[in-house]
Amino acid sequence: MSRKVGLSANSSQFTLESKPFHILGGSIHYFRVPRAYWRDRLMKMKACGINTLSTYVPWSLHQPERGAFNFHTQLDLEAFISLAAELGLWVILRPGPYISSELDLGGLPSWLLRDGSMRLRTTYPGFTQAVNKFFDKLIPKVVPLQFKKGGPIIAVQVENDYGSFAKDESYMLFIKEALQSRGISELLLTSDNHNTLKLGGVDGALRSLKLQRLNHRDIQDLNAIQPNSPTIVMDYWTGWYDVWGDLHNVLPPEDMVSSVREMLKRGMSVNLYMFHGGSSFGFMSGALDDPSYRALIPSYDYDAPLSEAGEYTPKYHLLRDLLSRYNKGENFLDMPALRNREAYEPAIMYHHLSLWDALSFTEGSAKPVNMENLPVNNENGQSYGYTLYETTITTGGLLHSRDNIRDRALVFVDRSYIGLFKRQIVDHKNNQSLQGRRTLSLLVENCGRAHQGRDLDKQRKGLVGDILLNNKPLRDFTIYSLEMKPSFIDSLYKAPWKTLPETPSFPGFLMGRLFAYGYPSDTFVKLPGWEKGVVFINGLNLGRYWSIGPQQTLYLPGPFLNSGMNQVIVFEEQEGDHKVHFEDKPDLGMAADIQ
Repeated sequence: MSRKVGLSANSSQFTLESKPFHILGGSIHYFRVPRAYWRDRLMKMKACGINTLSTYVPWSLHQPERGAFNFHTQLDLEAFISLAAELGLWVILRPGPYISSELDLGGLPSWLLRDGSMRLRTTYPGFTQAVNKFFDKLIPKVVPLQFKKGGPIIAVQVENDYGSFAKDESYMLFIKEALQSRGISELLLTSDNHNTLKLGGVDGALRSLKLQRLNHRDIQDLNAIQPNSPTIVMDYWTGWYDVWGDLHNVLPPEDMVSSVREMLKRGMSVNLYMFHGGSSFGFMSGALDDPSYRALIPSYDYDAPLSEAGEYTPKYHLLRDLLSRYNKGENFLDMPALRNREAYEPAIMYHHLSLWDALSFTEGSAKPVNMENLPVNNENGQSYGYTLYETTITTGGLLHSRDNIRDRALVFVDRSYIGLFKRQIVDHKNNQSLQGRRTLSLLVENCGRAHQGRDLDKQRKGLVGDILLNNKPLRDFTIYSLEMKPSFIDSLYKAPWKTLPETPSFPGFLMGRLFAYGYPSDTFVKLPGWEKGVVFINGLNLGRYWSIGPQQTLYLPGPFLNSGMNQVIVFEEQEGDHKVHFEDKPDLGMAADIQ
């Protein structure tokens, strides 16, 4: 095949190098799949009849600090794209800079919010300068991987769902030019919901739809805006994400396959979001904040055709059957064999470390300071995790948060737990008879910044304003940053761990061991009897657990384990058990059909 023209949208059908072409796409995010499993997941995609891989690029993970870039190991985007090419998959790249993708702040780095005047997703100079620096690093890596240069990238998406935001008419043109001026020369796309299509487009880029229910009117509206062009659904939602305290969302397999069948019958191109969701390991999950705040769970299973752990589902088999008939007998790859899963012996927790004995970084401040403005991480602030605010009080009374706690705070007096603040719950009475100097502590958790909506600029975390005691603002805080990065977990070996007492104090860290003999298998961490916290395996943050569900197990991939002994550390906020269980199947909670 010559490589002169690339993917073209000049008629009602796509052509690739002047030959008719249908995009049968699927989304897999390299940053949500252990690198050791990239090949397995992409081969399973290819074996299903998918011809095009799409992936977002998370700015927040690639540039965790203003001056620090990471494109290595788990974040080696070039290796992921090259692997897709090796397996015979085309690629649609979605470099943002905003991607949503149910990531904290929609994949934008939180250090942007250190600027009190920041206007994200606009041509505000503080934002465009940061975008330019990121694109200066990112785009040269992917330019040689474009179709016309012999690579697999056939199209690039400009931003994401801008029609629902649309605060700056010149912004999309800025992003388009930022891509093209750095050497992006393949077909450009935008992607929006049907009701925001007009606002989200930009001249010179093909508009595409996001949807789950196929509505003929939506297709007509797209064709009216964009006549004589191919119709593509860039995000056909195969399932949905889940939030804490709700049910596990599922889309019946028949519904998904009938929609895909209908799109193919109409000659449309389609990308399945997600084909394989994977996991939002660590603290990368986003949140909803409209109409009320709800944080997302770490599983990104999405009820996709390939499960979180890479298992085949009924959706996968139905889709493979449909695509094999659509591709008229073209030989598909054999379906790769499934990997072993194992229910390991429980890890008995034998050491305990009180949170109060693990405090490292200290920073005094007269007024409360939000996470993003803490002088940590080379003056980039704190992105994720917890922040502890302590001050001295001399009286009891009414503690009033004025809704300045983002997002949840455990309250202690002299390090004894007295209550909980949540968003919108603003009052807490403490003992009026307190005498003398006491230490008031607020352990504040960032449960996840909103990943979508019009209030992205307001996603600062920690204490974002004054806390009142008897209507007087508290002052003179000592602040501890508890981001719980691998370096922090590794440093805890120097801490004064004690043998686990019969009734350990919380919040605290508990340590145990998991033994995996031979080649480690995938497993699922289950924590009956624990309330809320975070699990670390060999220093890696697997993610949060919370007894309210729906998610009851955390996926632990075999490649994260050593053959032999593995360190298990659990940070528990309120109530823990003496053991951590490992099961051979996931439990994502009670399911409910998406309405």
